[in-house]
Amino acid sequence: MRRLHAASMVGAVLVLLWASACRSDASRDAIAGASSTPNVSGTPGSPVATPSETPPKEITAEDFQANNFDDPITIDNEWFPLPPGTQYVYRGQTIEDGERTPHRVISTVTDLTKMINGVRTVVIWERDYSAGELEESELAFFAQDSDGNVWHLGQYPEEYEEGKLVEAPAWIAGLKGARPGIAMKAAPRLGTPSYSQGYAPPPINWVDHARVYKTGQKTCVPFGCFEDILVTEEFEPTKPGAYQLKYYAQGVGNIRVGWRGKDDQKETLVLVRVIQLSAEALEEVRAEALALEERAYRVSKDVYRLTPPAEHAREAE
Repeated sequence: MRRLHAASMVGAVLVLLWASACRSDASRDAIAGASSTPNVSGTPGSPVATPSETPPKEITAEDFQANNFDDPITIDNEWFPLPPGTQYVYRGQTIEDGERTPHRVISTVTDLTKMINGVRTVVIWERDYSAGELEESELAFFAQDSDGNVWHLGQYPEEYEEGKLVEAPAWIAGLKGARPGIAMKAAPRLGTPSYSQGYAPPPINWVDHARVYKTGQKTCVPFGCFEDILVTEEFEPTKPGAYQLKYYAQGVGNIRVGWRGKDDQKETLVLVRVIQLSAEALEEVRAEALALEERAYRVSKDVYRLTPPAEHAREAE
């Protein structure tokens, strides 16, 4: 039914070539958590330009323009590719009630699209398991602009306790004051300002930001070993000193999650597998995502219910 994506074979070869790199600072940060004081050599600083150089304009969330998305559902940003039918499997742990808890995330790029804020987006279905129990099931929406920047335009998360739905804090760009944000820039650079990853006012209060933390790192995960890693740190301005670190490999995407500072959950994740789903498996995923959307229309009557239905990519052409 399913077969491993070809990239996994590349990762296996890289394991042999870069196994010694696993003891790098980047790898230690993700596995055990970095200290609250970052390595000075990795701290973002202002880039120094010679008089003849003109730094490129830094895009911000305020630069979102719906007419700048010529082919929004082709997301091929080298740091954040989202090819339909690809499934990413992560494992790790979090700290809950003072105890380490096994954690697993399965993120699938569906072949569904959805119009949001004037832009057709790719629908991601993500499941989050804690100690083997489904803790969250979520639909998230991304699009790539004509300059190569990937935008985050909202999400519908269902949160569960003991198998029962307890909360669904949906936010969708263009509705109830919510705005799109940047998931990944086309050319992320060290020393540049932080950027909004989207905004939703209270009671949702989505205010996540990110910035480039380190570049040129090396790290190993079960999927393989990689060099020239981009590391970003995500944070909420209202919670100073707490950072989630994300490690990106070119052509693959997010391969590791770590933390530094005062992060309470101290979540760690490593990429275990990348699977290219068969047509049958992708059809099953599509059905599950559409079932989640159907519930969203009933549960989120003041937000999600105001959106047009998701469509198969072929139907949207």
